[in-house]
Formats: sequence, C-alpha cells, structure tokens
Amino acid sequence: MAERHAMSSADAAWLHMDRRTNLMVINAVLWFDEPVDWPAVQHVFRERLVEEFPRFRRCAVNGRPGAPPAWEDDPAFDLRLHFHRLGLPAPADQSALQEVVSDLITTPLDRSKPLWDVYLLDGFGDGCAILVRMHHAIADGIALARVLLSLTDSDAGPAQFTVAAPHDGGVRARVAGLARPATAAVSAGRALAHEGIEAVLHPGHAAHAVEADAQAMVKLLTAPADPTSAVKGDLHVAHRVGWQTVSLRTVKRVAHARHATVNDVLVAAVAGSLGRYLRERDPEVPDEIHALVPFNLRPLDQPLPRDLGNRFGLVLLGLPVGIEDPLERLDAVHEAMAEIKDSHEGAISYGILGAIGRTPARVEEVLVDFFAAKGTMVLTNVPGPRRAVTLAGTPVRGVLVWAPCSGGVGMSVSIFSYAGKVTVGFLVDAGLVEDPQPLADGVAREVLQLARAGR
Repeated sequence: MAERHAMSSADAAWLHMDRRTNLMVINAVLWFDEPVDWPAVQHVFRERLVEEFPRFRRCAVNGRPGAPPAWEDDPAFDLRLHFHRLGLPAPADQSALQEVVSDLITTPLDRSKPLWDVYLLDGFGDGCAILVRMHHAIADGIALARVLLSLTDSDAGPAQFTVAAPHDGGVRARVAGLARPATAAVSAGRALAHEGIEAVLHPGHAAHAVEADAQAMVKLLTAPADPTSAVKGDLHVAHRVGWQTVSLRTVKRVAHARHATVNDVLVAAVAGSLGRYLRERDPEVPDEIHALVPFNLRPLDQPLPRDLGNRFGLVLLGLPVGIEDPLERLDAVHEAMAEIKDSHEGAISYGILGAIGRTPARVEEVLVDFFAAKGTMVLTNVPGPRRAVTLAGTPVRGVLVWAPCSGGVGMSVSIFSYAGKVTVGFLVDAGLVEDPQPLADGVAREVLQLARAGR
C-alpha cells in the first residue's frame, strides 16, 4: 500500500475549493525569444522540483468518511505524464499565445496523478513559451513562484527570490512580530471550527476569541460584499488572459516623485484601468471595489520546507476606482496601503482558512462564498529577479504567475517585476470580460498618465 502523509487543514481547504467555474490552480507563463532545450527543461524539473519537493510525486486522496484528505505517494509516478507539447497556431503572436493559454487553464488537473502539468508551446515568434500549472493544495502562490524561479539560473547559479523590503510595499516576509498574530490566527481558527456558521453570522463571537485583534477580525467578518458590476457576477467555465509590460524605471520615477511605493503606483494604475472600464459600461461606478491580496506569512529569506504547503493570509484592499484624477487616486491607494501594512488581517485570515478546511463540505462552500463575496478580484504583486535568468540555458524574457480565484470571484490580476520591467496580467471569467487585453493596456496607459501628471 502506498504511504500516506497528512494534509494540513489549510491545504485541504484549497483542495476542496475546486469548482468547474473556478479551478484552484496556480498558472504561470514563461516566454522566450528562442526555442528551449525541451529534454533539458524536463531534466531541470526532475532534479529541482520532483526530487526536491515530495508533493510533486504524490496524489491528493480522500480520507476515510469524516477524515481529512491526505497526500499519497504515487507508486506509478511517471514524469512523462506531466509534460505536454503543443504548437501555437498562426500568426503565433502574443494574441495566439494568450488564446492557447486561455483554453488550457480551464482544464481540471487529473486527480489520479500528482496535481501539476507543464506545457511547451512551440512557435511563439522565434521562440516559445511554457505554461506551468500547479494545484493550490500543493502550496501557496508565493511559495510556488519561488519554486518556479528555483528552476532558473543566474550568472551566480540558481536564481534567488527577491525579498522585498517593508517600505517597498510589495510581498513582505512577516518574520518579526509574527508570534502574536499567528497566535491570534490559531485562536480565530479554533473559534470558527467550534462555532461554524454561527461565528460568521455573529462576528462578535469570533472577535471575542481574539480580543487583542478584534478590529481586524471584525473587519474581515463584517465587510460588505462588493456590488455586482461589469467585472463581478455569475461565473462561467471559460476564462481569458491578457497582459502588458511597462518600464520599472518609469514606475519608480513616479513613486519617488509622489513619495509613494512601487506597489502603490501599480495598484493605482490597476484601479485606474478598472475604473475606466467600468465607466464605459455603467456611469454609476462605485467609489471602490475590493481586492483580495495574498499576504505572505513565511520568511522569504529562508529555504522553503520540503513539504511546501500553504502559509499565507488574505487582506482586503479597497481600490478607489471611482477617483478619475490619477494623482488623487495614487494618494488614496497610498493611504489604504499604509493602513493594512501592519494589520494582523493576513495572519487571522490564515487561521480562518484552516478552520474552513476542517468543516463539512457544505459548510465550507457557504463560508468560502461568504468571504469571497467581499472582493471583486485577487491581486498579487511578486518581485522577481532583478536581472535576467535562464531556464535550461535559455534566457527567460518574461514571467507571469496568476493566483486562482475562489467562490464567486471572477478576476485574478498578476503583477510580476523582472529584469527592469513589470508585466501586469489579467485572468478573467470570459462571461464577464470577453477580452481582458484592454484592461492590461489600460494599466500601461495609467502609468504613463501618472508619469506625466507627476512632472
């Protein structure tokens, strides 16, 4: 009998959240100006992924009735089953690549084998692209971004994940001061596991369990649901992707001129693009919509544990889509970011997620919908390598990593900085947003407007 390994309640929660309209899969795209050595790429994956992290050769299996799921060693593990090769249709440009990626990301992962797949997409211009798909139950997006980058090399050896300093406002390691919010998270999780739906319907009960962090708890539980809009509504199976790249130097120049952070500028640009998109479809635009922002709770300056897993929380960030003036919008984002930088929301939501993973399936579905309804989108900002890296000897030109959406959220926005550029990618429900490219192009336009307005 294959050996089984315990699955944490947080990992189980992500495994259970899979829906046909929202797969819990982290999707990453890398593109290249020249063809890769495909056998060499597979060798790198075997050596640095499969042999380094056991979950990539384990299946997720259901436990006995009433017991949580588990990881089980795959006795028939075959690396070849995880690698696929496709050719891009003419004209093999960015639009063609986006179409193929859009089709592939709606395919559920095969539960009979370890939950990951890699696709080589031949003929992207003079080069190619690679799509990597990994289930969220294996690990959170930040951890999997680190895993992905560990497959690449720089001049000095394997590429290192960039640790963003606290004042950068990006993905930050919560090392110092983590003990108290982590304790609060456990307390919150216990409260919700004990009280179930009652704790959600009566937020004061859960808040009482974490008196020291009552304000953060109450905010998470009592924040109203975002309204239905052109980007939020009933979900569909089909999804679409689109992306655009801007100069990191330009973003930094705006940030310096306005005493803001790089993250502030990019989030303000995303809010500006969304605001314009919404106004073109309905003059009644809300003052703000909310993004669910993953908040890392694992030190970025330490090696990843071999068992990976999910170690992050979510914070609610208001996006001032109703402010049309770009500088006023940037100032509003800067203030909103300042309010949540030292909040304990991330750690508390991690505890809540763990509690959700211990509830019956029907209760879990209700809880996921309850929390997901508070946001319109998932927003991630990952600082990648500052210098270009290679995969199996081939230079990587660009990278994007999308976190999945849960519940009724139909949009995931990925901000990925790499080698002096920032790529902003939208992954959207195609029934809500037929073509996300105008949204991505709008972010680049908003950055340029901020640069002109800030002179």
